[in-house]
Amino acid sequence: MLYDSLISIGSNVGRREIHLQKAISEISYIPQTEILKQSEIINTKALEVTSQPDFLNVIIKILTKLQPYELLETLQNIEVKIGRIRRFDKGPREIDIDILTYSDRIIYTKKLIIPHSSLYTRPFIKELILNIGEESVYSRFDKHEYYKFL
Repeated sequence: MLYDSLISIGSNVGRREIHLQKAISEISYIPQTEILKQSEIINTKALEVTSQPDFLNVIIKILTKLQPYELLETLQNIEVKIGRIRRFDKGPREIDIDILTYSDRIIYTKKLIIPHSSLYTRPFIKELILNIGEESVYSRFDKHEYYKFL
């Protein structure tokens, strides 16, 4: 079975645009996975830890046969391959790849939360989702149900 997923990719350290393009390229090589859409790349200010460089952000929509935890592990391996260093929570990142949605699934574990909170907390995420015409994603999840999990 194929599952659609929205993936957020961001970078604010080093060669930001190259990091984004490398991540997109690596995702395109994931077996049984296809990139369907890509948003424009936008520059955004850091939101929580504001004393760091601006981010470049992009969203892609994929179809995959990977299960959620397989996809998470694969994306985390791509982050490592590109050179992500985990300095501190919400700190600077060479690359950050997040699963925003995974079909209509709701997952709430220590390791993975879907839908990702940034769907509702980061205005640029909504902007990029609108950019690729995927605003219907918001109708998949009842916001009040989602926030019960936080």
